Parts: sequence; structure tokens; C-alpha cells
Amino acid sequence: MPEILVIAGDGVGPEVTREAVETLKVADKIHKIGFHFGEALAGGVAIDATGRPLPDETLEKARKADAVLLGAVGGPKWDDVPHDRRPERALLGLREKLGLYANLRPARIFESLLKSSPLKPEVARGADLLIVRELTGGIYFGKPKGIEILGDGSERGVNSMVYTTGEIERIARKAFDLARRRRKLVHSVDKANVLEVMELWRRTVIAVSKDYPDVTLRHMYVDNCSMQLIRDPRQFDVIVTGNLFGDILSDEAAMITGSIGMLPSASLGERGGLYEPVHGSAPDIAGQDKANPLAAILSAAMMLRFTFGRENAAALIEAAVDRVLDSGARTADIARAGDEVIGTHAMGERVRSAMKV
Repeated sequence: MPEILVIAGDGVGPEVTREAVETLKVADKIHKIGFHFGEALAGGVAIDATGRPLPDETLEKARKADAVLLGAVGGPKWDDVPHDRRPERALLGLREKLGLYANLRPARIFESLLKSSPLKPEVARGADLLIVRELTGGIYFGKPKGIEILGDGSERGVNSMVYTTGEIERIARKAFDLARRRRKLVHSVDKANVLEVMELWRRTVIAVSKDYPDVTLRHMYVDNCSMQLIRDPRQFDVIVTGNLFGDILSDEAAMITGSIGMLPSASLGERGGLYEPVHGSAPDIAGQDKANPLAAILSAAMMLRFTFGRENAAALIEAAVDRVLDSGARTADIARAGDEVIGTHAMGERVRSAMKV
């Protein structure tokens, strides 16, 4: 029986996760998959309950599960917690301990949401790209790192961008494999003109590309890519890049869609995966039935596709989201004049009703 561990987390996390779980249950009923759902704590609520953002019990459950569905972690309530026990450490810990090295961040503009995008319709229309971000290496994990006090009393902060050939090879292969399922174009984004680690990145990606003669490889510096995403997002299919650059570019790409509340994500390793909306915990609207659950619901669709290989069930959810948006229903974050504004639960209900049509 496929096991899904649900970590609702903080802020709006429980609200949007609830809608994603209920949507998975409908997909399960239609396609007869047989999911079993477990629950665990992580993030701020785990700090409150156990003193730690990622309790051992949660990590053990995550290791045993086939996939993890995460809501959101963090919030101002825990701003004064020591750095090594901040809610966000739960997310980093799950990625590291589960070996989730590939973060997939799709950014697709829905035709019915063109007016919500800050880009001109003629620029945004048709944008459909996937950022593949290396997730367990680079500057977030490289050593040496830290803050030291110098002899004159001033401080010096150090973070190291470190990549091995093996780390680059596996994320490159993931990107090329995914491109084969899409439009067979990969942009490798680096800063090889000034960073030696990025020289290695580029050389290694080129070497891997020789095993994928059917996929076109192009290279782009990260500063140019940040501009091109806004100038002409349709030129991109799959973007593969390092941890830091991927973190920044994926948030930029999110705005093409009109709202970060529309963006799902998957973090994959050799098995299983962690799926989460890319928006934060939004504590200012928590408990008010205002959050957009579509990113969480679309994350559930990604789970069906990438962990369970249920393409039909994933497509069923995605088509339902399309139909609901085409009907004019909106949560507040994507609403414009004349739209029907509905709440978190109502949006989830609309999607589930559309799945049964």
C-alpha cells in the first residue's frame, strides 16, 4: 500500500495541505491506487511540541514513506530561535537526510491567468518551463562556512560553493531525462566566466550531454538568464543549475505565472520524494480561508507523476485545475476585477468537483 507522509507544518500549511490530501483521495478513488496517509510534525509546530524543528520520529516516518507532502514551515513566532534550530532547518534536514538532490520547479502560465501575470500577455503567453535545481550541494552545504572574529574585533563571514563531478553529473542526468519527456531542450545556467566551480559545472554538463544526442544543450550565465526569463520566458524548456542560482531563478520564474501561490515543487532522490508548494507559511492570513491551495494541489499531481508513475491521475488533477480557472474562480492572490473570489476550501472543492466531470 503506497504510504504518503503528510507534514502540514506552519501558518497556512495545514489549510492548503488539507485540500491537497482530499484531492489525492479523490484521485485515489477514481484510479484505485490504495494510498495510506500518515502524519508528522516539522517546523515551528515541532519546535513548540518537542524543542526541535525535525524530530527523530518525523525523520524516521519520512524515511519509511514512499512520498512526503509538506505544507510550509516557519513564521515570525520563531524568529528569535537559534539559527541551528530554526523551523527552516526541518526542510534542509529532510532534503539532506532523504538524499533529495533534485528540486523540480515548474512555471507554467495558465491562459486564464494571463492578466494576473506582471508580464505583457504577448510575452507570458505559452510560457512553460521547468527549473531543475541541485539541492544538496553548493554554497548552502559547502565547507568551510561560518562567522569568525578577526584580530581587530571585526567579523568575517564565509560560505563555500563546492561541487563534485558526481553531484553535477546526477543533476545533469535528471535534467536531460526530464527534457526527453518535454521539448528536448536544456539550458545549463552557471557563472563559468568568473567561478572555477562553475567551470567544472559546465565541463561536466557537456560531458553528460554526449549521452543525450537527442536533447539540445545550451549554456547561459545566470545574470543573463535572470534577464531572459523576463524578456522571453518561452525560449526555455528545462533549466538546470546549482543550489543558489536555482533558489533565486525559480522564485523569479514564479512571477511569470502571476502568483507564487500557483507554483508546485518536487524534491527527488533515488527513491520517493518530497512535494510542497513553493509559497511560504503566510502567517498573516493563516486560519482565514484565504490561502491559494492550487500550488499544494499541483504538488500532489507532481507526486502522482514522479513518485507513483500515475500519469493519468496527475493529468486528471491538472486538467481539473485548468477547468476551475477557466470558469473564473479565483483565490484573492490571483483575482482581478470581475473575478469570482473564493476561499481555500471552496477552491479545493471546485477542483475535486471538476475531477468527477
